[in-house]
Amino acid sequence: MNPQSMISNRKNSSKRQSMPVFSLRRAAWLACLAGAFVLAACNKPDPAPAEAKPAPVAKEETVPAKNPEDKEGDDKPAEAAEAGQLKLSAEEIETAGIQVEALAAQSVADQVVLTATIRANQERIAHVAPRVSARITQVKAKLGDNVKAGQPLALLDSMELGEAHSAYRQAQSQLALAKADFERAQKLKAEEIISDKDFLRARSEYEKARASLRAADDRLRLLDAAHDESEAGPVSVFPVKAPFAGTVIEKSAVLGELAQPDKSLFTVADLSTLWIEANLFEKDLGRVRVGAPATVTVSAYPGEAFQGRLTYISSTVDRETRAVQARVEVPNPDRRLKPEMFATAAIATAATTEALTLPQAAVLLVNGQPTAFVREAGGFEPRAVEVGDKVGKRIVLTSGVKAGESVVVAGAYALKARLLKSQIGDAD
Repeated sequence: MNPQSMISNRKNSSKRQSMPVFSLRRAAWLACLAGAFVLAACNKPDPAPAEAKPAPVAKEETVPAKNPEDKEGDDKPAEAAEAGQLKLSAEEIETAGIQVEALAAQSVADQVVLTATIRANQERIAHVAPRVSARITQVKAKLGDNVKAGQPLALLDSMELGEAHSAYRQAQSQLALAKADFERAQKLKAEEIISDKDFLRARSEYEKARASLRAADDRLRLLDAAHDESEAGPVSVFPVKAPFAGTVIEKSAVLGELAQPDKSLFTVADLSTLWIEANLFEKDLGRVRVGAPATVTVSAYPGEAFQGRLTYISSTVDRETRAVQARVEVPNPDRRLKPEMFATAAIATAATTEALTLPQAAVLLVNGQPTAFVREAGGFEPRAVEVGDKVGKRIVLTSGVKAGESVVVAGAYALKARLLKSQIGDAD
């Protein structure tokens, strides 16, 4: 055998020896792979039935649970619309008395609004005091009493007044005696029985007696008293009287105290008219004039206005405040306005402006913001508004609504109650 054939036999022999080894390795690898598939198939859990499959967690969090106490169809209250409107049925609107008004610009007189204080009419106020020192023996009037002109307020006893009455009586007696002597002297003179000297002396005494009586009478009048022979009781007792009809607004008279001419016992004021005193600033001086109508409002009577007129503008400007004192006079027949109340005076000017107005009851405070309710297609919309001056029983709107919009003018309180109820429900 040649060497080439030997080499070829060796290669074939080595191939035959290596092929079984490779086949065994491949078979072992395939067996392992098959075992892994079988094991995975054995360990896989059985699928759960479709009806027992749990719902995803995300869906449970986004879908709220329904309260079993809720009625069918009550998922949302009637007044809670997604657009922030209040939805009411026709029956609810009628029950609440809701009325709407189409806004239109109106001619409104321009006003100067001032903060003021109510004072008593200083031309109809009196401090009542005696003209002579006297002891108070009786107090007839009480604080707050309405008195008539000439009505006694208190009785006083004065020694000085008693002396004045005594002097008057003495002067009366002297005059009567001097008159009789003078008449007798006239007769004797006519018969030439007495001399001219005696006649002149009698006439002089008569004239002196007349002068003394006039002086005694004047003294009584200065003491605010008069002599009356028919007057019963001690002549030293006299009354202090009300100078005019009015109300006793101050009283310091105390039984048994000594009253002095420089100390007021009573203050009587006629409250049928009052003064509204305010400070008018320089920038407004050219806008108002004496005689202009004015509207006065007070917090004690909300929604009410008292009509008066501007009666006085001071001729000087206060150096510190740079304001001018102005006065509005207001009738007060029912005595509802009281002195020292704070007030607001709106003085009309000659100018007029176009403005949107609503009744004061149509603008309500909701969460501290002036609010009006506007009628929309879907319901009633609460609208924040800005307000200006009050004109009578109406108030000027400066922003928040437009001309032509339908605004609630009656029943706004019912809408406010529903709005607050819906807000409370949303908060819960």
